Amino acid sequence: MVENRPGAGAVVGTNEAAKAAPDGYTLLMMSNTQATNESLIPNKPYALMRDFAPVAAVNYSDLVMVIHPSVPAKTLKEFIALVQSRPNGFNYASSGPGTPYHMAGELFKAMSKTEIVHVPYKDSGGARNDVLAGHVHMMFDAVTTMAQNINTGKAIALGTSGDKRADVLPEVPTISEAGVAGYSATIWLGIMAPKATPKDIVTKLNSEINKVQQDPTIKAAWDKQGAVPYNMSADEFGVFLDREITKWSEVVRISGAKVQ
Repeated sequence: MVENRPGAGAVVGTNEAAKAAPDGYTLLMMSNTQATNESLIPNKPYALMRDFAPVAAVNYSDLVMVIHPSVPAKTLKEFIALVQSRPNGFNYASSGPGTPYHMAGELFKAMSKTEIVHVPYKDSGGARNDVLAGHVHMMFDAVTTMAQNINTGKAIALGTSGDKRADVLPEVPTISEAGVAGYSATIWLGIMAPKATPKDIVTKLNSEINKVQQDPTIKAAWDKQGAVPYNMSADEFGVFLDREITKWSEVVRISGAKVQ
C-alpha cells in the first residue's frame, strides 16, 4: 500500500516514515530529493543517515537539458557562450526546490560557470508547459517525458545528463561530451527503513527488491520509461547515499541554493 504524504519538499512524508515502527512493514520510497535536503533544509526534524537504515536502490533514469526554440543556440557550447555573455539574462524551470530537476540545473551552473535564474514550479508539468510555451528558456526534464517534444521540434535538446547516451534519444550527446566534462545527474529511487529495523529484515527486503528488479515484466516497463535497475546490497546503498549527500551539499554550497 502506498501512502503519499506530500509537503515541505518531501520533509513531511519522510518524517512520518522516520517515526514509524521499525518492523519492516513501513518503508520510505525516496529519491535524490532526500539526499539534497540534508544540506538544503538543515533544520529538519530528522537526519537521513541517523534516523533511517538503507535498504535498497531501485532504479535511475536520465534527464535531458532542453531550451525553447526561440533561444538563439543549437548546441550546448553555443548556449553556454550565450548565457555567459548575459549573466542572469536567462532562466530555467524546475518542479521545485531540492528536486532532481532543480539540482541538475544548479550543478550545471556550477560546472559551466554560468548564472541562470531559477524559476521553481509546484510540479514538473507546470514547468514543462511554460518552457514549451517559451515563457521560460530552459529546463532539465525526464528523458522519456520530453522526448516527443524534442522529436517534434517543440524543444531543442542540448544534452542528456547520464554517463552515457540515453537509449530513447541516442542522437543527443551527453552533457559531459557536449561541453561540460564530468557532468552527471540522474533521477534515482531507493528504499529506506526506520533506523532500528533489525538487520535480518533489511537483508531480506534487499534480497526481494533486487529479485523484483530482474523480473522481465518490470524490466520491460522500466525500459519504456528509460529507467535502469540499480542493483546494490544494503551496505552498498549506504555508501552511495553518503556520496550523494556529499556531492549535493557541495552543489548547494557553491550555488547558494535556498528553499524559497
